[in-house]
Amino acid sequence: MDTITAIRERRSVKHYDPAHAMSEAEINGLLELALLSPTSFNMQNWRFVVVTDTEKRAAIRAVAWNQAQVTEASITLILCADLNAHEDAGRYWIHAPQPVQDMLVPMITPFYQNSAELRRDEAMRSIGIAAQTLMLTAKSMGYDSCPMIGFDPVKVAEIINLPEEHVIGMMLTVGKALKDANVRAGQLPYEDVVFRDTF
Repeated sequence: MDTITAIRERRSVKHYDPAHAMSEAEINGLLELALLSPTSFNMQNWRFVVVTDTEKRAAIRAVAWNQAQVTEASITLILCADLNAHEDAGRYWIHAPQPVQDMLVPMITPFYQNSAELRRDEAMRSIGIAAQTLMLTAKSMGYDSCPMIGFDPVKVAEIINLPEEHVIGMMLTVGKALKDANVRAGQLPYEDVVFRDTF
């Protein structure tokens, strides 16, 4: 499936075939493409928890308003980020030419170290970009997905043993749709959201 078709056909699907299992190769392929998502300074601050364990998924569903897709989709992904990714700057540029390393690496830690708000903003930007990569990749693989914020992040963090200085941005379910998404609820007119040069 080409990218434009995947964008047009991607929808948030809530009903999945609970009997369908994604292969390890499919799961790995999906996540490997997510790792190509862009991040500021190439920090790669996202972290992905692939939840397939039946008990853990049931526990997550219980703190996610009992939404069925958490346990019925093939996988549930918890999209997280390391808020301290800026502290290990050198490893993000190890294959770059030395002049590039010398210029960029010293910039990264000072840029983020004194602003918790900026680090959190950067985490959410990175998670959002990666989420779109995951959803479009899933669609191109013949799967559907649903981004979710309807859950208790503190309790989900406990279930997945989220390390300190990490944050959860969203959950994402991926699987074989049993039922199509509803008709689009109503897109705003182009002219209401797109402006040229100024508002």
